[in-house]
Amino acid sequence: MGAFHRIGVALVAVGTVPRAVSAHQLGSRFEAPLPLSLLFGGAGVTVALTAILLAFTVEQPTGERVPNVQLPVSPTTAAGLRATARTVFALAFVLTVATGLLGRQVQAENFATVFTWAVWLKGVAVLAALIGSPWRVLSPWQSLYDGLVRVEGSRIALLGDYPSRFGVWPALAAYGLWIGIGENLTAIPRSPTGTALLLVSYTLVMLGGGLAFGPAWFRNADALAVLYRLFGRVGPVAVTRTEEGGYRVGLRPPWQRCTQAVEGLAVTAFVVATVYTVSFDGFTSTPEYQTVRFAVQDVVGTASSTGVLLYLTGFVGFVAVFLLTAALTDRVGRGSLSGGQRVAVQFVPTILPIAVAYEIAHNYPFILGNVGQSAGALRAFFGLGRGPAIELLGWVSVGTFWWSQVVLIVAGHLVAVIAAHYVALERYESPRQARRAHIPFVALMIGYTVLSLWIISRPIVT
Repeated sequence: MGAFHRIGVALVAVGTVPRAVSAHQLGSRFEAPLPLSLLFGGAGVTVALTAILLAFTVEQPTGERVPNVQLPVSPTTAAGLRATARTVFALAFVLTVATGLLGRQVQAENFATVFTWAVWLKGVAVLAALIGSPWRVLSPWQSLYDGLVRVEGSRIALLGDYPSRFGVWPALAAYGLWIGIGENLTAIPRSPTGTALLLVSYTLVMLGGGLAFGPAWFRNADALAVLYRLFGRVGPVAVTRTEEGGYRVGLRPPWQRCTQAVEGLAVTAFVVATVYTVSFDGFTSTPEYQTVRFAVQDVVGTASSTGVLLYLTGFVGFVAVFLLTAALTDRVGRGSLSGGQRVAVQFVPTILPIAVAYEIAHNYPFILGNVGQSAGALRAFFGLGRGPAIELLGWVSVGTFWWSQVVLIVAGHLVAVIAAHYVALERYESPRQARRAHIPFVALMIGYTVLSLWIISRPIVT
């Protein structure tokens, strides 16, 4: 039975649980089509049934496979695409800083706030999840560094090579500060000046680190580079650069690169952070969060640090639960308790499809709505008037939006379960051991699905 045939079987199984996963993005605009208990149970059954089907129909691990059909892109065309993309994004970056500092300080009317938080951060994330990370080409701090290298005539690394012991810990810290805390817990996204100053500060840190440690700094310390690279693992479009400088473009199963282990605990924590931060963002709008926040605020005595404390505490809890699940895997699969970290680095990429599915489902209306708005904001900054609105959301009816959430979330969970099953088959000696070892991670996925459904089922408190 072929891999895509098996996906079809799994989708049929999902279809036997009517609208079970459709509550992942209910939000405040929808009413649950079923009682919440049925929605929670149906979502859990969906994940469990998929795992059971795989357990008894797929008994061979999958390997890295080159797409059968690949479309070539010539070196000349590829070079032109790279130069155009880099130039356009560099110009957008300059305009972001300029409009943020000099433009009208209204969130919805300033290019800095409209472009940075939607078109840039979320839009590039979605692009990376489709075709792989484009950040090596787009990164403005990488472009600045490359320009200085051309002037210098050689690689610049004033303090020597990037210390391997640092890993991606700097990027994880930057992700927590920028996305986890800055985007979700501060007023920076609503402030054009604050957004511009954040970008200038981050650019100085990135460029300074690059000058100190060379190009490896950008790969390991830039939160966006790591985030987009991880999301690129899920991309169904495989874009491979040739030795001549061109590209080969093909298709691959979206779980294929999610079966490849990551490097170390830092990347493991980063992957968990991508899933956790989406959940935390939703949780901050619930009455339960407000209750917890005020209770903790009474203890610590300050309102400003309460949200940060809760974010960090929850993140540590998520990582601990994931590592505990990893530690239990060998205990269930082999009957012995071995190193949980080794299991964690193998299994953690399998939750990337869930992170990507949530990212796209939650943000594609946000992205489309702000693409048109950013053009109007630029026109207004240059005194040309806002002009006619560019409407990219007209085709998204309530029904279309609803079913898009169903498709995206179901697909994310299915890909995650398939990837985890293949990892188990690769790690353990027999299909029987793999089936047992898969149980803790299936339980984790079921629990996370129910948690997410519970969060979005709660009333929104602002």
